[in-house]
Amino acid sequence: MTSSILFRDRSDAGEQLAKIVSIKVSERENKKLNTPLVVYALPRGGIPIALPIAEHLGCPLDIIVAKKIATPDNPELAIGAVTSNGSLMWTKPHLLRKISWRGLKQAMENANQKAQEIKTQLSPYCSRINPQGAIAIVVDDGIATGMTMKVAVQAIKDRQAKEVWICAPVAPLDLVPQLELWGDRVLLLATPDPFLSVGRFYQKFAQVSLEEAISMLQKHNQSLKVNTNSLNY
Repeated sequence: MTSSILFRDRSDAGEQLAKIVSIKVSERENKKLNTPLVVYALPRGGIPIALPIAEHLGCPLDIIVAKKIATPDNPELAIGAVTSNGSLMWTKPHLLRKISWRGLKQAMENANQKAQEIKTQLSPYCSRINPQGAIAIVVDDGIATGMTMKVAVQAIKDRQAKEVWICAPVAPLDLVPQLELWGDRVLLLATPDPFLSVGRFYQKFAQVSLEEAISMLQKHNQSLKVNTNSLNY
């Protein structure tokens, strides 16, 4: 274990984050606002983080699928992000000018296709939640550039959530001011500097399998018995 390790695995990080989120929700609800709560995970890595939060709060767990849009010649260089419901965001204008419209369109379609595939795989096991008027808690296993989180938050804001909270175990310190502009509240366990990558702060950071993701979503939402009168489409 190195000095950069903060969490054993995603479950450990999720439990730690859930305690903080629960405290902040309790403080808010002490004002007798009785606002509905919905937890959204960015799959697949965000699901083990979001699950303990939804369990602690006793609220539905849904997904918001966001994928980065990469340049045609460099799959690691993100120039935008898109969600499975069509929300789109571009960044790095100087890079966009160097790419043809055909290239941008192809990159966007590739990212959208990946997002759609994940949504198709996981949505049958989610509660189909309408966040209108609710506190939507958006969760990932870490935030590096913030691009997928930003487009996910915007997609949920477009659905008229009362508040959108950004929650993650770890994010770069210099990104925090932007996160605070995007969300109504930002809850992070750590903001290391230097940051480099999300995975370096976990002892175990293997990919979450499709089977694991399905199991977590299915078990939680089946046991919860969502109030369909107030939250379903």
